[in-house]
Amino acid sequence: MGAVVVQADLIGVAQAPIKAGQLGSIAVTGVFDFNKAVGAGSAIPAGTLTYWDAAAQNATKNAAAGANKLIGKAVKATVDADTIVRVRLQQ
Repeated sequence: MGAVVVQADLIGVAQAPIKAGQLGSIAVTGVFDFNKAVGAGSAIPAGTLTYWDAAAQNATKNAAAGANKLIGKAVKATVDADTIVRVRLQQ
């Protein structure tokens, strides 16, 4: 997975490193693996809306009252111990 780029409500995945202050391209469609929150209650069933927690730098099913930005929908179910979730980006 490339770096997750958050620009307001737009979430994308960098396909190559982007230097600070420079323009670069990000994918805003497709299926990508994201680091996932772990621990009790962190499992994400397939089809579940998935959000990016910028502070923790991982994906979660918790919108945190809008603080976490929508990435898309999980396309593969995870269990609490999984560290990766596969998500189809949705804008």
